[in-house]
Amino acid sequence: MKVSAFLGLAAACLLAFAPVAQAAPKDTVTVALQLEPPNLDPTSGAAVAVDEVVYGAVFEGLVRLDAQGAVKPLLATWWEIAPDGLTYTFHLRDGVKFQDGTPFDASIVKFSLERAIAPGSTNVQKQALSVIRQVEVVDPRTVRLHLSAPYSDLLYTLAWGDSVMVSPKSVATLATAPVGTGPFRFVGWRRGDAITLVRNDGYWGQPAKLKTVRFRFIGDPAAAFAAIKTHEIDAFPDYPAPENLAQLRADPALKVITGSSEGEVILAINERVGPLADVRVRRAIQHALDRRAIIDGAMYGYGTPIGSHFPPQNAAYVDLTGLYPHDVAKAKALLAQAGYPNGLDLTLKLPPPNYARRSGEIVAAQLAKAGIRVKIETLEWAQWLDQVYGRHVFDLTIVSHAEPMDYGIYDKDDYYFGYHSAAFHRLMQALEAATDEGQRTAILGQIQRQIAQDAVNGFLFQFPRLGVFDARLKDFWLNAPTQTIDLRAASFGGAGGAEASTQTTSGAAGAIFGGVLALAVAGGLALVAVRFGAAYLAGRAAVMLLTLLVASLVVFTIIQVAPGDPAAYMLGLNASPEAIANLRHQMGLEGPAAQRYLAWLLGLLHGDFGVSYTYQTPVAALIAERIGVSLPLAGLAMALSIIIGAPIGALAAARRGKAADTLVMGLTQIGVAIPNFWFAVLLVMVFSIGLKWVSAGGFPGWEAGLVPALKALALPAIALAAPQAAIIARVVRSALIDTLTEDWMRTARAKGLTAGQALWRHGLPNALIPVLTILGLQFPFLLAGGVIIENVFFLPGLGRLVLQAVTQRDLIVAQGVVMLLVFVVVSANFLVDLAYLLVDPRLRSRAR
Repeated sequence: MKVSAFLGLAAACLLAFAPVAQAAPKDTVTVALQLEPPNLDPTSGAAVAVDEVVYGAVFEGLVRLDAQGAVKPLLATWWEIAPDGLTYTFHLRDGVKFQDGTPFDASIVKFSLERAIAPGSTNVQKQALSVIRQVEVVDPRTVRLHLSAPYSDLLYTLAWGDSVMVSPKSVATLATAPVGTGPFRFVGWRRGDAITLVRNDGYWGQPAKLKTVRFRFIGDPAAAFAAIKTHEIDAFPDYPAPENLAQLRADPALKVITGSSEGEVILAINERVGPLADVRVRRAIQHALDRRAIIDGAMYGYGTPIGSHFPPQNAAYVDLTGLYPHDVAKAKALLAQAGYPNGLDLTLKLPPPNYARRSGEIVAAQLAKAGIRVKIETLEWAQWLDQVYGRHVFDLTIVSHAEPMDYGIYDKDDYYFGYHSAAFHRLMQALEAATDEGQRTAILGQIQRQIAQDAVNGFLFQFPRLGVFDARLKDFWLNAPTQTIDLRAASFGGAGGAEASTQTTSGAAGAIFGGVLALAVAGGLALVAVRFGAAYLAGRAAVMLLTLLVASLVVFTIIQVAPGDPAAYMLGLNASPEAIANLRHQMGLEGPAAQRYLAWLLGLLHGDFGVSYTYQTPVAALIAERIGVSLPLAGLAMALSIIIGAPIGALAAARRGKAADTLVMGLTQIGVAIPNFWFAVLLVMVFSIGLKWVSAGGFPGWEAGLVPALKALALPAIALAAPQAAIIARVVRSALIDTLTEDWMRTARAKGLTAGQALWRHGLPNALIPVLTILGLQFPFLLAGGVIIENVFFLPGLGRLVLQAVTQRDLIVAQGVVMLLVFVVVSANFLVDLAYLLVDPRLRSRAR
């Protein structure tokens, strides 16, 4: 359809939703994250998003790290370390309670640490914490840790999210309902959309200034830009689109803050065999790299060059970026010395993040100048974990290691880049035994030099933290050495913001669409049974069931053979094989495939879709949450496409060969050709950023009221409806043109009907067969095929759920959603067949 026509339609649809705002204190902050956490238990996985949401806000540990990386007291007020480094005595804070009422004391410390190192633990830091031989409760306020060997990094490990204190009373439900001692408490999680925390009024320390913290999940750069410009969100600590920062800096209502994260972006090298085992080849690669050009090209100038695997903001950092200056001639000379005067061929496997893909293209071009010919292969995360991290089938790869103080990976046996050095191992042993801070700093400098001199990897840049914030938001800690978003002191300065006031309706409003659809289907089936007999209906139902059974087998088989291990994906790069094996067992990923298929199929028959590997909640509940968004959205888009497309198609048919027909067909061709995601962005720019009539995205939930929910779905529905309306218009025109040439149409005109009366009374009903066919194909597409639209408007729908499930190898969710979509497709075809019978008398006689 014509863009201006749809913009006019959008304006008409949205005028009823004009915002009515009233002044209110700004005590709620909305923080956007690129990734949604798979669960909310920081002790059971390595996902960065888990710590960002709950570590420091809900959960706390014995100690914490300040902005400079120094260890500071938290639940422990002070501690003593024995001269031999084998005993740590912690003195605990008094008057601390968990949010479930459990008092914090030495027994909690004993429970939490022993749980982390238990045989079945999936804690990523289990190997590091296993140096704790015994946890001794001296008295309620004192606990003593006895180590099996000196380990000077123990305090740092205790400052990470993996080592938080947990309540025995609530430990079984931490993944979905976290309970800690922090300044905020968890109140709700609308998966795919938002997590909400509120101030913990019983907090032991200084109460938080903010009353509510809401985390929203926005990965699409265009959606991120729209959300921050319309103030749908107040803070985006890791803004995903550095190309927009110059434009955002010019907005006085926003502030852009850049900092340095703990993530080292490296060109990882597999040095087990072949030319990369030769240090001269690896040094040639270092000289071929121009770090500043990579940062300028891939990160738009944001990032800090590094020469070793160590963060520049750490006090022990040594600047080694000058060790291998960019020198193509030197790189070629080293290759010739290593026996490769004509260069060599390598493969560069890149994971999905933009920084890796963009950096990879620049690195490949730079290496080519030195004679190293690089073939780029792009992988999904699960494939990367399987091929690169798991089976070590790669030459080069680019990835950011985001864990703090993670130089110990270079001392791990069989780590994915295959580095082994007796000298480095001795340095790590010396570091673990050192308790003096000056001695540790000196050893850390030697560690950095050893890695750099051995040219283990190509050290590219320290990943930047690019934050965009509401200009009134203050005391928001950006540079954290751990993956945490510290909001305990954050507040809004200046006048209170304006918040929309909405009228709340019944929370069951979201079920209206499903209820109406179910009644319509039931009524149609009853009508068919009465008119054509139960035998006909039973036969068609049998065909449906057989189709669904075959589809279930195909879906299960295809998903099971997909590469990637869900357990490895969830636990991340630093997980031990033991932790991965424990998680696989807990997730039920072991056993014969046939046995797992039968168990899954029997569960489906009882309405049990299984439990999500990622979210650790029933799949049926996840689907129910998402279909409450996708089903109304698909229904609205379908209704709009029919209301717009059918009359326009009829008008074109009635004016066949005339100027109106030519104009309409030209416009519908444009409507089919215009990508709906581009049209969606245009709608956001006009009605959200420009006119500020509606929000740029997100879904408030049906519990917020019918009007706010429909308001959130209006723009996405229009964006989805545009190309579908154009298709319907062209189909209606074609079908009516064929119908208008029939003899009975001429008879109707001969009986005195006008052309318009004949068209609408006789022509259109008889042209419905192809239209019904198109509608039957469109509805399943609209239900789950709008994943791009859902990303642009960051809607928590089925499309995003299945895409996320495939990416994370949450196989049980992917199976459940695909089976639901198969059921929708089969049901839609069945209902279309029934509609054929109702509109075509010839088919009714055949059915009888």
